[in-house]
Amino acid sequence: MKNYNLILMTLMLGVFCLQSCATIKEGEVGVKQRFGKFADDGYTGGLKVYNPLFSRIVKISTQTENLEVGLNIPSREGLNIFSEVSILYNIDPNEAPEILRNIGTDYERNVILPVFRSAVADVSANYFAKDMHTGERSSIENSIKDRMMSYLETKGIDVEAVLLKSIQLPSSLSVAIEEKLEAEQQAERMEFVLTQTKRQADQKRIEAEGIRDAQKIIAEGLDKNILQFKSLEAFEKLAKSPNSKIIISDGDMPIILDN
Repeated sequence: MKNYNLILMTLMLGVFCLQSCATIKEGEVGVKQRFGKFADDGYTGGLKVYNPLFSRIVKISTQTENLEVGLNIPSREGLNIFSEVSILYNIDPNEAPEILRNIGTDYERNVILPVFRSAVADVSANYFAKDMHTGERSSIENSIKDRMMSYLETKGIDVEAVLLKSIQLPSSLSVAIEEKLEAEQQAERMEFVLTQTKRQADQKRIEAEGIRDAQKIIAEGLDKNILQFKSLEAFEKLAKSPNSKIIISDGDMPIILDN
């Protein structure tokens, strides 16, 4: 009987010891709560011992968390665009006691989501629906993040990024956007063709001007004195030739007939 009581007491002591220990992993912060009051400092790692009868340790992750939300985003023209959004955030370990004291453990539902929905409504109302499918998407994401941080920064919550995913536009608007993009691409292709045609025309014009200028220079260089000089050179070469020839000349250029 004594052995049985000893074993029972040992087991109870072991259970009590186990309940008196908390392991704080890397990427977590633990805050002791004693008689309902949170301590001012948190534990950042290791094994911590506490009295489970009067206190407990509440653990919060300080790693980057991904909060995914699906909602309708209002656009400037009054349309509702459904989108899946990822909110990447982390908790400042030094602010963990204040977060637990003022917000509680469900800070995603109590603070992050309401602030996010308000920021989305304020920002997206300044953009057209088509902007969410263009390079303006990054501007929308950054604006939402900045609007959230203006409130959450003092709460110890750091929003790393807001990512808009799987944006679903109304079918009629999607068709209109696709038609507009196709028209813009065709216009760009036509402009390219016109530019190439203009360049080819300019090249041909320059070549024609070069030929014209060359002919003009040649024509200006062949005056009467030069032609007479060339005629005399031809007469001189003919006089030295041993062949018998008949030469007819108008005084400028000789016409040679073989005898």
